[in-house]
Amino acid sequence: MKTITTTAELATYCAQAAKYPYVTVDTEFLRERTYYSKLCLIQLAYMGEGGDDAVLVDPLAEGLDLAPLYELFKDENVVKVFHAARQDLEIFFVDQGIIPKPLFDTQVAAMVCGFGEQAGYETLVRKIAKDNVDKSSRFTDWSRRPLTDAQKTYALADVTHLRVIYENLSAELEKSGRKKWVAEEMAVLNDPATYQADPDNAWKRVKTRTSSGKFLSIVRELARFRELHAKNRNIPRNRVFKDDALVEIASTKPTSEDDLGRSRLLLREARRGDIATGILAAVQAGLNTKPKDAPRIDASREKLQVNPALADMLRVLVKSAADNEGVAQKLIANSADLDAIAGGLRDVAALSGWRKEVFGADALRLCDGKIGLAVKGEKVVTFTL
Repeated sequence: MKTITTTAELATYCAQAAKYPYVTVDTEFLRERTYYSKLCLIQLAYMGEGGDDAVLVDPLAEGLDLAPLYELFKDENVVKVFHAARQDLEIFFVDQGIIPKPLFDTQVAAMVCGFGEQAGYETLVRKIAKDNVDKSSRFTDWSRRPLTDAQKTYALADVTHLRVIYENLSAELEKSGRKKWVAEEMAVLNDPATYQADPDNAWKRVKTRTSSGKFLSIVRELARFRELHAKNRNIPRNRVFKDDALVEIASTKPTSEDDLGRSRLLLREARRGDIATGILAAVQAGLNTKPKDAPRIDASREKLQVNPALADMLRVLVKSAADNEGVAQKLIANSADLDAIAGGLRDVAALSGWRKEVFGADALRLCDGKIGLAVKGEKVVTFTL
């Protein structure tokens, strides 16, 4: 098990990897005590069965520069293969603004190939690579050095098994003609906006039952302050204050530190100092927001009069189509979209330009204002909505 600790070693490995059609990638990181993930280990593997085709890269090694790896990420002749890539990609994007291209996520591909909604890595190893993963090192502290042999073995398995999984899924997609499906589903992963947390939209993650414009204005300002404060100090959002405290503050509208001191949910350190000052300023900014500038919750779906019989029938149709086509159900339509359709809405993803060019006659069609299940070219069930 080779561990790369110098830039020269990394450059040599990446130059060799660039000769192959793909490289598998995984990371180990910590995020419990920081806003940004702390990268602790990178695992890489290219095609081959020798001792040097799979390595560990130690980003904590003094003087190591990841520039050779980022050059490999930019090489469009080499497919970069991840499993459940979202958090891995965020690390590299935050560090260098890079999204590896071309990108292949085996979790997404597994959905297209009939392995369920969110196929876990262990499941794919067991079903495709015919092996098992030792989970004992999963939750260890990856920032501590030296790494144990057990940690190294566990980490390396994440990319060596991934080669078999990738080759199997890639061949299946080629055979079924569904490569476009994977590319379509990975559009979010390839979008830089996915990894850019907008403080102005942070309020949308806060769950609240109140739709008052004034209340939501305060929520927005508090969430914006928390996001910026956590980001600037590289601490978790909850270390500033938690969502329940945010909602409490938006409800009580404190105007002084004495008012904050009476909060039931606010952390002690947030009742004084910079956080307290930021909270009070955010509350005041929310109160000063003009009604026309207040945020609004889209309540259209909450007011839907859903036809339960139609919603149930749609679910049956989707399940039937998914089973027949060997794909995850949410690739056809998710539960919220089906309820929206059954409630009369048409501006939903499942009805907008549905995959006419890739879904054949043996699939559920959600397009052109109709829902039908086509079997061997003959529609056996059709709803006109």
